Amino acid sequence: MNGVFNSETVAVFLAVLDTGSFSAAARQLGRVPSAISMAIANLEAELALELFDRSGREPKPTAQALALEPQARLLIAQLQQLNTQALELSQGLETRLTLVIAPELQSTPWVRPLQVLARDYPSLEIQVITAPQTDALRLLHDGGAQLALVFQRPAADGRESFQEVGRETLVAVIARQHPLLQELSPEGRLGDTQLRPIRQVMVGSRSQDDTNNPGGPFCITSEHYWRVDHPESALQMVLSGLGWAWLPRAFVQPYINGQMLVELPIANFTNGEELWVDLVWSRERPLGLGAQQFVALMAEQYRQSR
Repeated sequence: MNGVFNSETVAVFLAVLDTGSFSAAARQLGRVPSAISMAIANLEAELALELFDRSGREPKPTAQALALEPQARLLIAQLQQLNTQALELSQGLETRLTLVIAPELQSTPWVRPLQVLARDYPSLEIQVITAPQTDALRLLHDGGAQLALVFQRPAADGRESFQEVGRETLVAVIARQHPLLQELSPEGRLGDTQLRPIRQVMVGSRSQDDTNNPGGPFCITSEHYWRVDHPESALQMVLSGLGWAWLPRAFVQPYINGQMLVELPIANFTNGEELWVDLVWSRERPLGLGAQQFVALMAEQYRQSR
């Protein structure tokens, strides 16, 4: 009885179940009724089971047939998935799409496009990594990720292509009880020279060898800073009075509303640095179908939100 079921016999079996007759199953499969009747008879003989009761006008599935039905449908579904995946791979679908996200951008709307990918390419494996911007771009160029969701870079990199997909506002915040706020001017302001000696908590690369400007694109930096690799760590340090930090406004707004943090009232510029958000990929590695669709979905989502 080995090898009785295959894709053809399962298709015939299910067609008879679904249509309720040999002739209707034959029309569905593009075959003659006698071929369907013979296929079912051979299947029954090989299995030593009666699958259809032929005593009535139309064949009626037996209890044995109904018991086999769930596994038969599962097998057909798996074969369809296998064929679909093979076709997608032949058309350029990557086996895995890795997206690396700067931690300050976790709250940006990147999940909805992934929902579309999951629907359109259910076999595509998705990996999402969080890493500071310098590390994220390094991972991209080393081939560890196909896409990086990061802030605008100070200068163009000839190795990169990018699509603008949003904006994010960072604000300089400090604990409400920090001693610096006792030095406000009569107008309730601070000069940037007052801020520079105060420790800055900065979200940056994990690499201690990274000598890039720690201030990145922001207006000011302190003379002394501590570096962490995630905004949540920076937030906890700022709340503890260990310094001030640039953090996403949406991320810190609940703490400002709760009077635990304040936006630093700097006299000579408006506190609030609006930065472009880019989806970046390497020119050296062509994007697969999944990555291409993700870029297009992120861009369209941003256009609709503007």
